[in-house]
Amino acid sequence: MENKIDIRNKAKKIRQTLDIKGLSAKIIQHIHELIVYKNAKNIMIFYPLENEINLLDLLKLNSEKFFFLPRMNGNTLDACSYSINDKLTPSKYNILEPLTAPVNKNIIDIVFIPALCTDKNLNRLGYGKGFYDKFLSDYKNLKICVCPEELLFNKIPTDAHDIKMDLIITQNTIYKK
Repeated sequence: MENKIDIRNKAKKIRQTLDIKGLSAKIIQHIHELIVYKNAKNIMIFYPLENEINLLDLLKLNSEKFFFLPRMNGNTLDACSYSINDKLTPSKYNILEPLTAPVNKNIIDIVFIPALCTDKNLNRLGYGKGFYDKFLSDYKNLKICVCPEELLFNKIPTDAHDIKMDLIITQNTIYKK
């Protein structure tokens, strides 16, 4: 099996070839069809990097829901409320983050998590800093990863600290336990 570094490099190359805007729209459509999403009130998404699935359109379509974005806090993440016109500031990794106060992450019904790639066993591979794994280690609710089908592999290497997802949503299907 390839190591995490090789898989990350492979995933980055594949991602550059994808129509992320079109894939994001299809994944958002799947999200809207989920009963757990329809019933959720507090939802954490992420501000997308280049060539990353973009879920920001969820904010435009759901005025009855409350949204949150992650903000770096040392080696972990805080969940901070976010509305469409709120001011954002770049982190040290140049990811836009909210300026609002953090909340208890366990008030959030669903956390949507980015990934470089995933596998059919509900594992995700991020950029290697472990921010989401630390954040999710004591998170009690639904963990959903969004990822293009082209970046869903049969198996990716995992470590003991890696957190499994509850669902993985691609443009084609929803993978679950």
